Amino acid sequence: MRSRIVPIVLVLLLLVLQFQLWTGRGSVPDVAQQRETLGKLTEANARAAQANERLASEVRDLQEGLEMVEERARAELGMVKPNEVFVQITR
Repeated sequence: MRSRIVPIVLVLLLLVLQFQLWTGRGSVPDVAQQRETLGKLTEANARAAQANERLASEVRDLQEGLEMVEERARAELGMVKPNEVFVQITR
């Protein structure tokens, strides 16, 4: 009788482990679904990072762009700020 109990218990234990492997939390289908979700989130993060970099570039262009416009206006048009004296030396 004892010699039959051990194999039966081992088979039942194997069945329980297989059941958990295929249906429980952390099961094969669950892991596959989580990997798919991770891939989608990674792609969304990459798109958001590109959008953030594009916006940061636009901000830098606007900040530096105003200085460039002012510099060109001073050099090409001789514009000056209020209370500023413009001296041009020609040769």
